[in-house]
Parts: sequence; structure tokens; C-alpha cells
Amino acid sequence: MTLFWISTVALVVVACLMLAIPLRSKKANIDAQLRDDLNKALYKDRLSELAIEDDEGLVENQQDLVSDLKQSLLDDIPKQEKQAQSHVSPMAVFIPSAILIVGLSYGMYVTFGATDKVKNWQEVSANLPELSKKLMAGSAEPMTEDEMQDLTLALRTRLHYQPDDSTGWLLLGRIALANRDVTTATDAMENAYRLEPSNTDVQLGFAQALMMSPDEMDQNRARGLLTGLIKEDYVDLRVFSLLAFDAFEREDFAGAARYWGIMQRLIGPDDSRYEMLTRSIESAEARLGETSKKMGQISDNAVAVSITVSPEMAANPTSFLIVSAHTADGAPMPVAAARYPVGTFPRTVVLDDKDSMMEGRKLSDLDGLMIRARIDSDGNVSTREGDWYGESQPGKLGDTIEVNINQQY
Repeated sequence: MTLFWISTVALVVVACLMLAIPLRSKKANIDAQLRDDLNKALYKDRLSELAIEDDEGLVENQQDLVSDLKQSLLDDIPKQEKQAQSHVSPMAVFIPSAILIVGLSYGMYVTFGATDKVKNWQEVSANLPELSKKLMAGSAEPMTEDEMQDLTLALRTRLHYQPDDSTGWLLLGRIALANRDVTTATDAMENAYRLEPSNTDVQLGFAQALMMSPDEMDQNRARGLLTGLIKEDYVDLRVFSLLAFDAFEREDFAGAARYWGIMQRLIGPDDSRYEMLTRSIESAEARLGETSKKMGQISDNAVAVSITVSPEMAANPTSFLIVSAHTADGAPMPVAAARYPVGTFPRTVVLDDKDSMMEGRKLSDLDGLMIRARIDSDGNVSTREGDWYGESQPGKLGDTIEVNINQQY
């Protein structure tokens, strides 16, 4: 605040100096002097002319003409004196003008400068350590909405001046996650991850933010981060929770139940969350049963594909599962195809007419078909190097066809 007032005083002083310089160096008004010099020159020239005219006998009363000429020369003297008397001192102009500059400058700042908001911003910024401790402590009394807004403002201010503070970015990202502000959360967590890519808390926060994104690539990146965290010596329960909810959203109910089961084993039956996890597992298993039942009632215009994988295959969590239906002779061009997140195995998917790829030719038009399944590791269907794949025996619509992914290109 002191720096601000010093700066404003300096600016006002500069403005006053800019006013004083032209007043101090103002040129003297020499119009009167120039007029006097001109009149004297004209007077002398006229006297010379009168002398010549008198010698030539052209002038009868030379003295009268000289008297008139002198009188005309003296006519300007009262005006000059009057002008001298009306001269204004530079200080008489400078002092009121300087007062006006100071009054207008600070008056307009008080009126339009939002001094109350600036003061509140400075108080909030100074209160950042206390607000941060309250948030991180997780006290019984939760922070109010106003306190969260103050903390966000203080963090943004600090990060503006200290952009390499990974802890600040992590804290800002967590606040944004609590407020469901996906854009701010993702940007803040990405900055924290850029500064500390090996920090497990940062990785988890970044994965959580990416998981909220509607973009499929962001979600795949989040799964990759979470899968990497599973391999650590200590795994935060939130990692399994995120993986479980993600699997449930993708209708991978077997995977969701498995992750929730791991959480149960980690916390033990005495934990208050144990029963909640039990209900979640039951819900996933019920949905899995419904899906299996639907698979057993496949329409005559669709085909169920039961997919298993070789024990040697290790799929990257960012990979995709591509399932395609071909004519029974194994023609390379698929009649229908679908792409899914890699998920967990074994799993079952269903292809029908909505997955048809060629106009005028539907999956339901086939008398017989075979299924190919491939784990696409790089997201580019035109490249196959390193991908795992498998294909089925010929089958018919309405059947459940089994495919084992056990070969690698």
C-alpha cells in the first residue's frame, strides 16, 4: 500500500512540474518592443522624406507635419503601460492549477478507484496462511462459501507472483474440484503436475480433474495416471474409488465391483465406510447380472461377443478395444465395428445394426459371420504394430460368439 501512495504522489508531482515548466520558461511578450522599433524606423524614414520634400519646395509647413508625426509615435505609449499593468504572475496561475490537479486526481480515485475492494483484496491476501491451514486441517467446522472465495482470490494473487509454487496450484485445483469448476481444476492441477510430476498427491489430483472432463482423451490420461499409482508401495484409497466409479460409468460392472472389493479389504469391516462399499458392490453385481441376462436374450439381428485375453497380454489403460464383425469367409473389410475403452476382461459386448459401417449393408443382412477383436495401443486404427488381437470361429446372428485375444502383430 505504501508503494502505491508513493507512486501516486510521484505522478502528481510530475504533472505539476509539466505545468510549471511552460509557465517558468514562458517567452516575454515582445510585441510592444517590436512595434516601438517599427514606429521609430517609420518615424525616421518619414523625417527623411519630409526633409527631402522641404528641399524640393513641396512642403509648406514642415514643422506641423513633424509635430503630427511625433504625436502618432506617442499614441502607443498609454497602451503599453496598460499592458504592463495587466501582467499576471506565473505563480498566480501555477498554484490554483496545482491544487486543481491534486484535487481532481485523488477525488476521482476515491470516487472510481474501488478503494474498498482493493483494501479487502489486500486483507484477504494477507490472510492466506490462516485460510490455507483451516482448509488443510479439515476441522469439524467447514469453511464457509465466503472463506472459500477469499482463499481462491488469495491463491490466485500469490500464484500470479509465484507461478512455480506447486503446492499453491494443487490447493487451487482442490478448491476448484470442490466447486465442480472443471476448467480451473484441470488447469491448476496440470500446472502442479508440470512442476512436480512424481508427486503422488499431484498425480491423484490431476487424475481426478481429468476424470471430470467430458473429453475421452483426458479420461484415458486419467486412467493411465491412476493405474500408475496402483503400482506404488502405498496406494491412496481415492485411487481405487476413482477407478471404481469410472468403471461403473463405463458399464464395466465387474471392474467396479473388484475395485470396491479392494477398498473393503484395505479399510476392514470396522470402518464406517465398509457398509457403503458393500452396497456399491451389490449394485454393481446387480447391474452385471442384468447385463448378463440381456446378453442371453440377444436379438436375431445382433450378436454378443464374449472376449477373453491371454495371460501374457498387458494392455495399457489408455488403449482401446476394437470389435468388428466380418463375413464368415473372413473378408478384411468389416460389416460392423465398435470401439470401447479397454476396461477389464473377461467382458461381453453386443454388436447390432447401429454399428454397421457400410450404407445399404447391415449386420442383420449376414447369414454367417466371424468376429475379430483387437487392443489398439496408440489410438490409431491404421497402425497395428505391437497390438494384440484374436478372431473367432464362424457363427450366426443371435449367438454369443467367443473371442480370445492371444496374438500380437
